Amino acid sequence: MKTRCILTIALCGIIMMLYGQPQADTWKQWSSLIGDWKGEGSGQPGQGGGTFSFKPDLDNNILVRKNHSEYPAMENNPEIIHDDLMIIYPDNNGSPVNAIYFDNEGHVINYTITYPDNAIILTSEKIQGMPTFRLSYIFLDKETVSVKFELSQDSEKFTTYIEGKSKRVNN
Repeated sequence: MKTRCILTIALCGIIMMLYGQPQADTWKQWSSLIGDWKGEGSGQPGQGGGTFSFKPDLDNNILVRKNHSEYPAMENNPEIIHDDLMIIYPDNNGSPVNAIYFDNEGHVINYTITYPDNAIILTSEKIQGMPTFRLSYIFLDKETVSVKFELSQDSEKFTTYIEGKSKRVNN
């Protein structure tokens, strides 16, 4: 009985070392985005502004993005207030290549993540009869990032829906 208990504890420890904790550099590619940001931009909803943040959570196992945007009323369109939450999480190898997005309009989007030079690009999974979405963060300097949200009907030709620049407020 005592031996079985010790073996069980040892096995749990090995599993936790292999799969339970993210590597120290899991969020290295995201380090330039961690903190609070304020931005302005334009697109389909019109000229607007907002804030977003990226913060590690759950003992550094996930990265949480919260976003709040406001677009003033224009002509016959009412004011738009948009809030969303995105969770970036590592795969079994500890690499952050997936994210899930939720917003106050009821949308849920699953993303895969790529890391070209000076950018982080999130592209939604292809779903029959639905547009493909692409969210890009392009680093302009240490304090400025260009953010672009695009959509595509064929997953190849993307059209910009919203685009703007954001400045770091704090780390």
